[in-house]
Amino acid sequence: MEQAVTYHVDERNVALITLNRADKHNAFNDDMIATLTELFTRAGNDSSVRAVVLQGKGKSFSAGADLEWMKRMAQYDEAKNHIDAMALATMLHTLYTLPKPTIARVQGAAFGGAVGLIACCDIAIGSKLSKFCLSEVKIGLIPATISPYVIEAMGARVCRRYFQTAEVFSARRARRLGLLSEAVTEDELDSTIDDIVTQILKNGPVAVSQAKALVQQVANAPINAELLDDTSKQIAKIRTSKEGQEGLGAFIEKRAPAWQEKQA
Repeated sequence: MEQAVTYHVDERNVALITLNRADKHNAFNDDMIATLTELFTRAGNDSSVRAVVLQGKGKSFSAGADLEWMKRMAQYDEAKNHIDAMALATMLHTLYTLPKPTIARVQGAAFGGAVGLIACCDIAIGSKLSKFCLSEVKIGLIPATISPYVIEAMGARVCRRYFQTAEVFSARRARRLGLLSEAVTEDELDSTIDDIVTQILKNGPVAVSQAKALVQQVANAPINAELLDDTSKQIAKIRTSKEGQEGLGAFIEKRAPAWQEKQA
């Protein structure tokens, strides 16, 4: 029996996490959610991994929740539904806070919870033919666990519309709304992601991780004396770190830093 999610680290130390239920349009269930949480944690804890690409096998990125899983959830009481929802919330937060660059590769349908997966990634590259839908209200539900990430990606005003209408929207609109970083032809998906990964691998791995954390820390913080002091301490600390000293030394000496030599 094929694994529902596969994990592979390539020669560049990029972890490829693949939703592998193409016959079900990569609809996910509680088992897949548990596996994704485990694999996101694994990639985050592996010091050799430089970036993570999340992708779906087949025609669709993911059609959202699996029908059989939804049938089971319908039989749960409120307490058991809370436990089930917390597993999904934990998986999404693990992806959102993963201390490596994360890139979503999106083709075909991305419905319901799949939009949350995309919003949790740092970068999302989608096929121009891909379609998106926050479909929960169609079946009397709400996009609760994915909402923090989707609202951050697309904005509250936009989400007021799409959370309530459950309209299908295009890759072009997803790009304009901020859910996708770029919309390209399907033939360009892999080369575009490869170009982005190449740019990431030129940079200090610790600095990349800390730069990601910096965005999440500073985004909604008031610009006050505490923030000025904290960000000043952060740059002072990284300047004097092993990686910071190597990067500054390489720049001054006009040579490639050590992390680029390892990629050669």
